[in-house]
Amino acid sequence: MDHVELEPQYDDVGLLMLKEYLSITKPGIIVGNLISVLAGYFLAAKSEPVTLSLLLFTMLAVALVIASGCVINNIFDRDIDFKMSRTQNRTMVQGGIKVDHAFLYALVMLLAGTGLLYKMANPLSAVMVLLGYVFYVFFYTMWYKRTSVYGTLVGSVSGAIPPLVGYLAVTNYISFEAVLLFSLFCLWQMPHSYAIAMFRMQDYEEAGIPVLPVVKGIQRARQHMMAYVVAFSLVAFGLYAFGHTGYEYLAVAALSCFAWSKVTFRSMDESNYIQWSKSVFKTSLLVVMAFSSVLGLELIPLSVL
Repeated sequence: MDHVELEPQYDDVGLLMLKEYLSITKPGIIVGNLISVLAGYFLAAKSEPVTLSLLLFTMLAVALVIASGCVINNIFDRDIDFKMSRTQNRTMVQGGIKVDHAFLYALVMLLAGTGLLYKMANPLSAVMVLLGYVFYVFFYTMWYKRTSVYGTLVGSVSGAIPPLVGYLAVTNYISFEAVLLFSLFCLWQMPHSYAIAMFRMQDYEEAGIPVLPVVKGIQRARQHMMAYVVAFSLVAFGLYAFGHTGYEYLAVAALSCFAWSKVTFRSMDESNYIQWSKSVFKTSLLVVMAFSSVLGLELIPLSVL
């Protein structure tokens, strides 16, 4: 009888632990990156044969590697997260999961993800996803994020790797088209990340993280964001100009870049910078979803269906 009464409690504890292990993988970041993987995969699918199984294995593999990186990020950012009201209740800060257990969890996902890409796609895509992992974990999380105003730039490199992995999983070679794709997502990351840093400036100040809006001020950050949106637009049109995309892509790119530019080039000062930066951030999400969607609709071959 006692066993029967206690069993639901054990179930509750197990469910709670499952939620905690899931939370330190940052599911929102995983989903966002998988959208960009689709963009790269669909772009490559224009000229190379693909299968649904390759797409699914690629998505799963990248998700595992990103999850691993996020777990490591949670481990090393415990001291920073403790200082910010937004993050001070995270699982690793509160000791909900032991550090050695979290490391093992991250290692298993890293090995599984890279092994899956190596086996089901190709070695080049596996090497590339490992390179992105190194940039995110070692150069960004452990080094530049804490010490340099250029941390966002370093982070943008790792953030642009997932679409490149999606592309390489299909092609198994780096082309000029792949370079444009990588550049596009690098440039997209910058205003997107600066917008987050701007409307969360107080958190970053409290934690001592030297992001551009904190170190150089919001007007300097706005200037950088405008420049990056312009550069993003040029590269976006470059994909069409060099014959890698069609008219559908051109139309969506034109509308998306115009909308993002319009929001970013609006006037901004101390009285409205939070609202302004949130608008830039939200528009950036719509832009990346629009690009990924049109590449899928325009370029996905019938053989994948």
